[in-house]
Amino acid sequence: MTRHALLLSVALTAPLPALAEVPRVLADTPVTASLVQQVMGELGRPEALLAAGSDPHHYQLRPSQARSLQDADLLVWVGPALTPWLERPAADLAAKGAALALLEQPGTQLRDFAGGDEHGHEDHAEDHGHDHDEEGHHHSGLDPHAWLDPDNAATWVQSIAAALSRRDPEHAETYAANASKAAAEIAALDGALKVQLAPVQGMRFVVFHDAYGYFTDHYGLEPALAVSLGDASTPSAARLKAIRDQIAAEGAICAFPEANHDSRLIAAVTEGSSTRAGAALDPEGSTAEPGAALYATLLRGMAGALADCLGQD
Repeated sequence: MTRHALLLSVALTAPLPALAEVPRVLADTPVTASLVQQVMGELGRPEALLAAGSDPHHYQLRPSQARSLQDADLLVWVGPALTPWLERPAADLAAKGAALALLEQPGTQLRDFAGGDEHGHEDHAEDHGHDHDEEGHHHSGLDPHAWLDPDNAATWVQSIAAALSRRDPEHAETYAANASKAAAEIAALDGALKVQLAPVQGMRFVVFHDAYGYFTDHYGLEPALAVSLGDASTPSAARLKAIRDQIAAEGAICAFPEANHDSRLIAAVTEGSSTRAGAALDPEGSTAEPGAALYATLLRGMAGALADCLGQD
């Protein structure tokens, strides 16, 4: 055997260097999966546990999903205030350093349902509960819909990159670069939406349930009048009467149904009034195409629906 042939034989039989294995990532909702996908880029694809059209507040894991959670390298979820059904499996994964609760990340701006107060993430570290009382018109506790503030999403992509890098340090630079790109794109979109929504500041409108506080606070809009004060719970007759009276008293211009919820409740509270019907809002991105673009699609859709209806002469 010639020397060249010998070297070629050694090269072909030598073991190849092991390639870093990209973490297997699960996300609670399509919105969370969208943010994770932006950070992972072409390295991998997260799996969203919540199927399109499902209610994030009330969901039951399928056996196959429970098994996937046991085998996951990382779970990225909003937190128990949004998906209480994930609290126990998330705690098990957190013990192994494999769970990232976005609401608990430093820099996250949080608000309560009651009063719309904003807080830093530490103010809610021990408070994930909700107190629902439709008859008393009371809905308190941490508002979990924090992704509707783009500043939070820009913060979270950095946290996601750090969590992925801890599991997969070989690709840390890629995760960091993708996160920076995602944050810049979110900031650019946010700037455009501020311009789009500026003309409709000060206008009152009606929504299906109390999920829009982060969005209205961030864009300087009037707080939405929510038909249902709970997390998509069925409002009582007393609540329906109260919201009808409020719509009349405050001159709500538009009323927006919500994707995957009965639009007849919106029609019932606006019947006989001059309130216009707007397009359905989708705060959880349940009707958008899954993937990296879903988060931007969600924000553009909400802003467009509000601007189109409220901005009519």
